[in-house]
Amino acid sequence: MSIPPKTKHSEKSNKLIEVARYIEAHADNKLTLAQLGVIADLSPSRLQRSFKELFGISPKHFQDEIRMRKFKRSLKDGESVTDAIYSSGFGSISRIYGEATRNIGMSPKAYRAGAQGETINYACRSTVLGQMVMAATEKGVCSVQFGDTQAALVSLLSTEFPKATLVHSKAQNTPELDAWITALDNYLSHGAPKPEVPLDLKGTAFQIKVWKFLLSIKEGDVMSYGEVAEQIGSARAVRAVGTACGKNRIGVLIPCHRVLRSDGALGGYRWGLDRKKMLLAMEQQTR
Repeated sequence: MSIPPKTKHSEKSNKLIEVARYIEAHADNKLTLAQLGVIADLSPSRLQRSFKELFGISPKHFQDEIRMRKFKRSLKDGESVTDAIYSSGFGSISRIYGEATRNIGMSPKAYRAGAQGETINYACRSTVLGQMVMAATEKGVCSVQFGDTQAALVSLLSTEFPKATLVHSKAQNTPELDAWITALDNYLSHGAPKPEVPLDLKGTAFQIKVWKFLLSIKEGDVMSYGEVAEQIGSARAVRAVGTACGKNRIGVLIPCHRVLRSDGALGGYRWGLDRKKMLLAMEQQTR
């Protein structure tokens, strides 16, 4: 979010803008409401209330947004995930993959509803990994699956989203989906850059926490299920991490193929170990 310019605001608003600019300049530091209240000449509780009225979020969430922006920028600049997390001021890996996803994702009850009321467009393509189906809601890609026949993949979509309306994509109606599946096919079949497409993650909060972390594993790198569990702040949830990887329905775009067993063995893969081997070999070669 942007901070409004300091123009014809009331004195109180200008003080709150000063607080926001202070947070922006000191986002890496631990800031307290009492400390920020001194700047605005307000009590901590009054500052919290007034800041949220003006900006729509609390000072803490504003600081986290600034940190998240810096984190994403650091990743784009080539920093490692760990370095980017600490340089952006989050302080721990679990913070970035914990707080941000605690209330995100479908509840188990909503998930079991089978995407009722949603329209999902899909398209199929033949790739080096076999037949591929990509499906998307209005929010983004919700499924990328691989198999031997297109008919089997469409049947799988119907099974996974039994109460959604499935629509076979035509380029003139859903040009984005057609472009996305072409871009992913070019990545797999011709070595083009991996496409950046919006994702509509559908799962429990824990599953989404795992999937979001997987997005940070760089091409050519691998991690164990245990390392992933530690990185998201759930060191004992190794089995749950493995289950989340197995439940991932957005193949390649969410790179669960980059997670191996602790002994270096491939472990499982929803779309077959041959495809997992091929993906890892492709990425090692590219790197």
